[in-house]
Amino acid sequence: MTDPIADMFNRIRNAQMAGKPLVSVPFSNIKFNIAQILEKNQFVDKVDKRGRKVDKFIDITLKYDNKTPVISGIKKFSKPGQRIYLSFGDIKMVKGGYGIAIISTPKGLMTNKEARRQKMGGELICEVW
Repeated sequence: MTDPIADMFNRIRNAQMAGKPLVSVPFSNIKFNIAQILEKNQFVDKVDKRGRKVDKFIDITLKYDNKTPVISGIKKFSKPGQRIYLSFGDIKMVKGGYGIAIISTPKGLMTNKEARRQKMGGELICEVW
């Protein structure tokens, strides 16, 4: 698999389209941190890590509002062949403040609001709204 983060987003998208309550993705630290950011910003209900050593998985409990998924869109920007970097002045609001952008900074993954507050730029991973 070339892009495991894009695979995670596709699994979330497909599970929401099918109305599934839970989706499992193979574990990696960056995917777990992205899932925790989505949980903290109330795009998903709950994030759990399960398994040991090689068989680790992340269980993401999806959130719905009257059978409509809370996440209406996810767009991945940085790809393995083309990374997108932003200085803190170039970081914009997503969907008028209703969405978030996830940015990889030297201090770890954070949302666009946190990155602007700390005046840090970095690699633009994705936007979620």
